Amino acid sequence: MKKAWLLLLLSAPCLCRGQKDSLMIDWDKTQLISRSVATLQVVVNPPLRRGATIHDASFAALGALGCDYVRYVPWLPYPRLAVAELRPPADQKTSWDFSLIDPMTLDFLNATKGHPVILNFSTIPAWMYKTAKPVALPENPDSVVWDYTQGTEPRDSTLGEIGDYYARLYSWYTRGGFTDELGKRHESGYHFDIPYWEVLNEVDYEHSNTPETYTRIYDAVVTAIRKVAPKTKFVGLALADPDHPEWFEYFLDPKHHKAGVPLDMISYHFYALGTVQQGLDVMQYTFFDRADGFLNVVRYIESIRKRLSPTTKTTVDEIGSILNSDFSTPSAPIPDGYWNLSGAVYAYVYLALTRMGIDVIGESQLVGYPTQFPSVSMINWKTGKPNARYWVLKLIKDNFGPGDVLVNTGIAGDGLVAQAFSTSRGKKILLINRTNQPLQLALPPSYKGARLMVVDPSTGDNEAASLSVGAQAVVLKPLAVGVIAL
Repeated sequence: MKKAWLLLLLSAPCLCRGQKDSLMIDWDKTQLISRSVATLQVVVNPPLRRGATIHDASFAALGALGCDYVRYVPWLPYPRLAVAELRPPADQKTSWDFSLIDPMTLDFLNATKGHPVILNFSTIPAWMYKTAKPVALPENPDSVVWDYTQGTEPRDSTLGEIGDYYARLYSWYTRGGFTDELGKRHESGYHFDIPYWEVLNEVDYEHSNTPETYTRIYDAVVTAIRKVAPKTKFVGLALADPDHPEWFEYFLDPKHHKAGVPLDMISYHFYALGTVQQGLDVMQYTFFDRADGFLNVVRYIESIRKRLSPTTKTTVDEIGSILNSDFSTPSAPIPDGYWNLSGAVYAYVYLALTRMGIDVIGESQLVGYPTQFPSVSMINWKTGKPNARYWVLKLIKDNFGPGDVLVNTGIAGDGLVAQAFSTSRGKKILLINRTNQPLQLALPPSYKGARLMVVDPSTGDNEAASLSVGAQAVVLKPLAVGVIAL
């Protein structure tokens, strides 16, 4: 039996000088075969519009990732950028208009060409809900509207109106166009391949949905789209707060759905929440504690899914962290090292979800900026350069994926998280320093000449550094994420 021991000297104040922790890898002992894809979500917002300062750099960065199952979400704060029919049909006219929606959507689809994607036009036109008065729209498409999703009761109790809206949206991008409510044909000429459609977003926060009301909407949308695209697959739920088992108990029970409606995939979200006042020395514990709490929720959700609908896949399609400063005006400065901490949290959650067999693991989000969750961004909104969160995702995506073998990996100590993988491109070890202190890693002589690729505070807004492993110890800087390739 082949085993390799790595001796770790941890330079943390709480440890005695010279204390060593050990990592044991048994390359012949399989834990499981990975089925997990590392990816991200792209949320529609003004910096991604053509002509914006960081537009070109952002979509170039997206294309360079080459991820499968990237999630694309035009959403509620920008109804003119997200809703294709802003007013109900009247006077023998409809308001279908893709002039502001198409440019970003086409840029996204072209940047992800050759890779399967998940589209989620998450916002139902406000006029399809009963409201005391029409919902006001800003003239400026870049203006934020947080109260667009008003109303709790669809005006069409059969939900056919909502289902048909999404079938037309889907057809615009995949079937060359659609026929509107008045029988007029709208030609797009687009024939993109969109294999997955996610039905709405964070439905537990919008329109006072319940598991019952959302399931009816899901069924209506799926039924309508399947009439024009029978092979399309669907993602359901997209819960903001998955710590409510009643949603999964209801939605995943096939008896609550119309006959023939598939349960292809479910989705839900996780954000570690923190305050800038904590500083990194405290925030490191807050973020990883919240991550551990979320992972316990995932285990419970998995027990429900396996019991009720074991063939249904899972995407955790929003993983990130949010600072309280995002909600202040102007936004407070983001602490140095935050991006490395947030990247390390994603790597930590990715590894844990991989061990649980989660199918798609998506970091949130490509671009955020002041007034729109700047602490969630993977792109520096001033320069257009990818930050450490982006480079951590790229490091993981480029080195690990479905089919990799996770082998037995044991470790003593709580500062370092490690997992050895046997991949088609060789043996690799994922290392995550979850502390705001440097760790010193001493490798056995047989590892000399291996490569350490690492994202840490020294790499800033640049790609992972590539270092040759020599005879001396390797230092993992605070909150570093690294991969040793043997």
